[in-house]
Amino acid sequence: MIARTPRPSPLAERMRPQRLDDFVGQQHLVGEGKFLRQLIEGGTIPSLVFWGPPGSGKTTLATILARAVAARFVFFSAVLSGVKEIRQIVEQAKIQRDQGGQPTILFVDEIHRFNKSQQDAFLPHVESGLLTLIGATTENPSFEITAPLLSRCQVLLLAPLQPEDIAQVIRRALADEADGLGEHRLRIEEEALGLLAEAADGDCRRALNYLETAANLTLDARPDSASGQAPTITAACVGETLQQKTLRYDASGEEHYNLISALHKSLRDSDPDGAMYWLARMLAGGEDPMYLARRMIRFASEDIGNADPQALRVALDCRDAYHMLGSPEGDLALIQAAAYLATAPKSNALYAGFAKVRADIQRTGSLPVPLHLRNAPTALMKDFGYGRGYQYAHDDRDALVLQEHLPPELAGTVYYEPTNRGYEAVIKDRLTKWKQILKQRAQHHAHKKNTD
Repeated sequence: MIARTPRPSPLAERMRPQRLDDFVGQQHLVGEGKFLRQLIEGGTIPSLVFWGPPGSGKTTLATILARAVAARFVFFSAVLSGVKEIRQIVEQAKIQRDQGGQPTILFVDEIHRFNKSQQDAFLPHVESGLLTLIGATTENPSFEITAPLLSRCQVLLLAPLQPEDIAQVIRRALADEADGLGEHRLRIEEEALGLLAEAADGDCRRALNYLETAANLTLDARPDSASGQAPTITAACVGETLQQKTLRYDASGEEHYNLISALHKSLRDSDPDGAMYWLARMLAGGEDPMYLARRMIRFASEDIGNADPQALRVALDCRDAYHMLGSPEGDLALIQAAAYLATAPKSNALYAGFAKVRADIQRTGSLPVPLHLRNAPTALMKDFGYGRGYQYAHDDRDALVLQEHLPPELAGTVYYEPTNRGYEAVIKDRLTKWKQILKQRAQHHAHKKNTD
């Protein structure tokens, strides 16, 4: 076994870039002529919010910015600290400013974890210029950061690193003798490199953690280094390291809403492949399967409706099947339902009609039920006209009656307009025929009334 000197910090921390030129990825921010590079060249850093997934470089960029303008950099964790620590930082920032004029950049990691009052504690000091705030968040700032604080910061969106970016970081770590793994003269198979780059899922920190583990396994497996051959990280070793890939997903955060939106739109656009993929992605990320079942039940009414009345039954059966079987057996019922809903004819006529109904109710308030539609179980109610003039549909040969069922203020309003798709085409044809029959009767009654 090759003897190794233990390092005081993880590889991912040791390999953190110190200069913008060494930073990998996010070229839309750090490339020539881009925003962050211009800030550094100008020597002035405004308050910023870095919004991006884990391992995309938020903390690294903050430290590079602070070093570039010779500012005092204070790292602050929203998980571990509170308002008391903010007051201490403010006092120290005042001392630094008064004694030497050195600015203070306060980096708040996971700023979305602060509540409203904690975020408000930053406001006066950011506004006065005492503190330059750089917040890092994996969540949508629009939802997680208060509007006053957000208005004083510029939001920069960071993307997950591409596999080629990750591969570059891995090669650099293997070659770096001062902070990386260069002292061990490790090699890596191209297949192994590709596996690590893909498994990192855009997260640089995760990639370096995987690499460090794979390197240790490789070095531990060699009895000595006398052969003169460079130890090689193989695809098999990487497979042992990875075990199971962890997907980027937060069941209650931004990625949750992104994926459920993709699933819903794939279903609506009649794409079973997309629907199955996004549903499987959410399951693999740890989403509650019953949540997915409930969303598909809603979808069956909202986007399919009477174009395929069986869709609602399929979605309900899917929920019951999963409730009975659980995972993994019940997962297939979810996939079956998703494929069925995606390939069913679509109609939002019920959804649109319901929206019109609610709007009219909001506009007109509690309109009284027309007297002819009211029951009259007592003599007094009959005397007041309850039920007078009501026509019983089953007494007609077509089970059709010429009477209004809406309040007079809304008479003639059409809420349900079925499409020509699926079973709704049958419904539309039926309604059209009924309306023609009733129209003919109305014309007949009008003609008879005029001739009497």
